[in-house]
Amino acid sequence: MLNIYRDMDGTVRSGGADDDLPGHVIWMDLLNPDEKEIEFVKRRAKVRVPTKEALSEIEVSSRLSKEGNRLYLSAPVIGHATIEHAELSPAGFIVGPDFLVTIRYESLPAFDAVAERLKQEESPADGMGVFVALLEAIVDRGADVLEHLATAVDEVSKSVFKGNLRGSASPRSSNFTLRQALSKVGALGDRSSKARDVLLGVGRMASFTLDVCHDMLSDEFRDQLHAVTKDVASLSDYETHLSDKSQFLLDAVLGFITIEQNDIFKVLTIASVVGVPPTLMAGIWGMNFKFMPELSWTWGYPFAWAIIILSAVAPLLWFWRRGWF
Repeated sequence: MLNIYRDMDGTVRSGGADDDLPGHVIWMDLLNPDEKEIEFVKRRAKVRVPTKEALSEIEVSSRLSKEGNRLYLSAPVIGHATIEHAELSPAGFIVGPDFLVTIRYESLPAFDAVAERLKQEESPADGMGVFVALLEAIVDRGADVLEHLATAVDEVSKSVFKGNLRGSASPRSSNFTLRQALSKVGALGDRSSKARDVLLGVGRMASFTLDVCHDMLSDEFRDQLHAVTKDVASLSDYETHLSDKSQFLLDAVLGFITIEQNDIFKVLTIASVVGVPPTLMAGIWGMNFKFMPELSWTWGYPFAWAIIILSAVAPLLWFWRRGWF
């Protein structure tokens, strides 16, 4: 899908690849483009449209480059996603002196918000203005995601330390609860790391644009890009805090799982120790020797039962005094 935003008579409008494009084009937005749309943009904008594989490269030289008066930038983004299902997708930005070309493969709320804002604004816009607005929208989206993650981390923290994480009626229910908490903490950590990847990419694009286009940028755009870099730095610090807290919760949940396992082994240990003395007594009196004094005792059978029971109760009392149960 190709959306083309143009400025005609001071009004930003949108169109497609079949339009004759009257007015001044300021933004061509490619979303999962086909070959026809890519060829149209190459011909109309005189730019090189990178492939998805090229946009997925992780080298800085591949993500940030300048060819003539065009900037070729790329960064990972996250579309409409949840904590459990969040995948990174590459996005490309071709920034020219007069218009912007974007290539993406996910529906992004930040892009939709900027497009809607462009349609409602009365003043004309240019490609650099759209690019800066997109960076600001992505940063705002990242801040919202981190706030949502912080709320989720707090909920898990309360369930781990203030809730009844191990107070289930049965070991099976307790194990299920612990597994759920472990899975939730893992998902939060994974989502947080992906948000950091997005912020890192946006920060690099803003810094690179400031460095190579410093003299061509207006004071307003320079101030906005400086603000973007500062916001990215502060959000990265906050994401580091969330990552540390997620790691702490992960260690805590694993500690509870270890305690649960120790309790199981403790029960097995007590059961085995309690069963040893009665087994020993029964083994002694079960031997088939001809001369055993207990065989002629009148109260031999009750006496044997009393010793067996006492040998089982004595270890239980010892464990109880030591606080094992």
